[in-house]
Parts: sequence; structure tokens; C-alpha cells
Amino acid sequence: MRAEVGEWLIVEGAHLGDHRYKGQIIEVRGPNGEPPYLVRWLDDDHVSLLFPGPDAHREHSLPHHLKIGARIQRDTDPEVRPS
Repeated sequence: MRAEVGEWLIVEGAHLGDHRYKGQIIEVRGPNGEPPYLVRWLDDDHVSLLFPGPDAHREHSLPHHLKIGARIQRDTDPEVRPS
């Protein structure tokens, strides 16, 4: 995977109904756009260093269907309980 600062990483859940994580790349630490990436996660605004696995893909901009209610979905999704 090669990415640029400002692109979005979408990490799919491993099982049906699992939470989908969405984060924006704020720093590329590998050569030529390769991992690892410093990512700010949309759900809770924390930052982590990520080596994306096969369950991750990137988007140039966050798809429209992921923008609407992105933070609200976490609170209303029955599979995700607030901590």
C-alpha cells in the first residue's frame, strides 16, 4: 500500500457486524508513501502508528456514506457499547 498525508484509511471489522474504523493519515513514515502511517482516528481522535493489514484500504477522500453520522453511529450501533 502507498498513501499520502490527508488520505483516509478504512479498516474493516474481521466479522460481520464488527465496527469499521476510519482514520486520516497525518504522517507517512515509510519511503515512497509506504507504511507505517501515523493515523488520527475519527471515532475518538486518538493517534496511532499503523502498519495496515489486508483488512485496510485507503480513500483519497472519506466516502460520503462514511461522513454522515460517523461519530453518531458509534453511539447508536448495538454492536458497539460506549466505554
